[in-house]
Amino acid sequence: MNLNLKRPIAFFDLETTGLDIVKDRIIEISILKISPDGKEETYTRRVNPTIPISKEASKITGIVDDDLKDMPTFKEVAKEVAKFIENCDLAGYNSNKFDVPLLAEELLRADVAVDFSKRKLIDVQVIYHKKEQRTLSAAYEFYCNKKLKNAHSAEADTFATYEILKGQVEMYDDLENDIDSLSKISYHNRNVDFAGRIVYNSKDEPVFNFGKYKGKIVTEVLEKDPGYFGWFLNADFPLYTKQVLSRIKLSMTQKVK
Repeated sequence: MNLNLKRPIAFFDLETTGLDIVKDRIIEISILKISPDGKEETYTRRVNPTIPISKEASKITGIVDDDLKDMPTFKEVAKEVAKFIENCDLAGYNSNKFDVPLLAEELLRADVAVDFSKRKLIDVQVIYHKKEQRTLSAAYEFYCNKKLKNAHSAEADTFATYEILKGQVEMYDDLENDIDSLSKISYHNRNVDFAGRIVYNSKDEPVFNFGKYKGKIVTEVLEKDPGYFGWFLNADFPLYTKQVLSRIKLSMTQKVK
């Protein structure tokens, strides 16, 4: 079967130096772009992260620092990555919590503008866990009846994720073959930013989701405690989260004008 697409969708997977969205970097990216007419295009690239790869990451991926010393940095390939996923919805495995936020951080560090708020995001892991509760290799065997070879290589994981999503759509009668529907089921919370520091309440108002202002409407907090904005921007939050808060702050200024 084919996915019912209104525009291209890019399945992607990142291998990284570690699991910290703020501090870690991409070492390999692989993207499988599917067009509405079924055309498939791939992009796979290793990059020099400019920081050491953790021993844990090297053990999982098999990639060590010396493998990447002559590779371009992500900043050098950021524009071609952005171009490849232009006008694409995005899909991956655990992508809403990790791959998309980390990709957003890397693009921001490279000064390449990509508006992720206009993309539909589909997380195959969330759908899988809501339905079955297992891992990528188990999901591949369960939905596709195949053993996953070369697990933890970005390309193998990317292709497996694409096949799993198609298998999920075929298996569950209540899972619509529609990107809007699949995107909605790919979230546990209605996040405003990827990290979930700011979420929507029942009235679709952005509220803080942590700390002393948890559950408080963002605009009301910024009005009552102007210094909180400056503290937030200087704290160790993801760049994308800071960008989201800055947009909310800017919208407040524009309304006053």
